[in-house]
Amino acid sequence: MIAPENDVQAQTLAMQAPIAARPSLWNKALRNRRVMAGTAILALMLLVAVLAPWLGTVDPALIDVSARNLKPGELLSITLDDGSAVDHTAYFGTDNLGRDVFSRVLYGTRVSLVIGAAVAMISLTIGLVIGLLAGFFRHLDGPVMRVMDALMAIPGILLAITLVAIWKGGMLTVILAIVVPDIPRVVRLVRSVVLSVREEPYVEAAESLGAPTVWLLIRHVLPNTVAPLIVQGTFLCAAAMLSEAALSFLGIGIPPEIPSWGNIIAEGRALFRVHPHNIFYPSIFLALTVLAVNVLGDGLRDALDPKMHKNL
Repeated sequence: MIAPENDVQAQTLAMQAPIAARPSLWNKALRNRRVMAGTAILALMLLVAVLAPWLGTVDPALIDVSARNLKPGELLSITLDDGSAVDHTAYFGTDNLGRDVFSRVLYGTRVSLVIGAAVAMISLTIGLVIGLLAGFFRHLDGPVMRVMDALMAIPGILLAITLVAIWKGGMLTVILAIVVPDIPRVVRLVRSVVLSVREEPYVEAAESLGAPTVWLLIRHVLPNTVAPLIVQGTFLCAAAMLSEAALSFLGIGIPPEIPSWGNIIAEGRALFRVHPHNIFYPSIFLALTVLAVNVLGDGLRDALDPKMHKNL
């Protein structure tokens, strides 16, 4: 039995009403508690990195052997360029070379945030392009994915150590060493999304009507990869911070003259039992930052994944 025209219109409006009244996934993400908590901690760390020179710090590379291994809260006498001495409170104590740990930890925030953000952006950009091509063009899928499988077969930390050993250690070398193992993960993610989207009726209809391939990728395929890529980017950022700390701890990452959390921990491990503050404070900053990024990623995943919502 065919329903009357009015009944059909009523049913159509009833189906469309919940969708129109339903808040968007991005609004849900902004209201997610974990997203708010992770964003707040990251914003605080960003402020610390930007305002480090004005937060009661001194030159993080300043060496004063006479003030070695001071306890947190003790006074540190600093000699200025004009020869005058100024007392400075070593809030986190000093290391075995007399350098202020508080200043080194705050300036080290810049290194970790820059490396984490740079690795995430570069990996997502390169992986997005390769994943779109591999997923949409069938003749490229096989060769590209075999190369990605070969890269994933190599342990990431070993590949990073090899690349750092070939070139001189530095921030750019560390970023490159961490980016290379992360690209295959992004490629596989984007490829899986493209393979599912390209079979949708609206994509097949646009392709049958002669729509340009570039237009199809930008208009229909690319928007579907935004949400999973944002979530993946947060985890890549957190993993990059840990990888940088590990490489610096092994002595093949950031040069010792540049303060980073990994360098501070590596230099303080020899006297850990006697002066644990040299490791305690940078470890707390590293753990808090990585935790904030992971919490942000979990919140974005729950908010942006339609399968996590029962009302969809």
